[in-house]
Amino acid sequence: MKTAKDPRHIKRIKVIKALFAESFAPQEKLPELAQKIIKQSKKIDKKIEEAAPMWPADKLNKIDLAILRLAIYELENIKVPPKVVIDEAVELAKEFGSENSPSFVNGVLGTIYKEEKKEKEDD
Repeated sequence: MKTAKDPRHIKRIKVIKALFAESFAPQEKLPELAQKIIKQSKKIDKKIEEAAPMWPADKLNKIDLAILRLAIYELENIKVPPKVVIDEAVELAKEFGSENSPSFVNGVLGTIYKEEKKEKEDD
């Protein structure tokens, strides 16, 4: 069971904080994972906008955007079960986001997960 002291959780928090800070001004020292996410941010933001067309990436709450970018990167590039990624993102949204963040993050990631699952089944 995940705890607040889980090293994976702590690593995710550091990455989210770095991505959040980067959304305001370029940062000198970014964790390696944050750098990888930033390199793919256009592709990731496109997925967010497809899943939540009423919310373009530039209009999203910056912390929600950081959480979504990390989660989508993990879904696509790191071998972690999708439901674990989504659950962790929702927990981070509860911890750092607004009152509506957890349900928004869950909805966007759920939509992306269902689309990707459907695409894999169609192949």
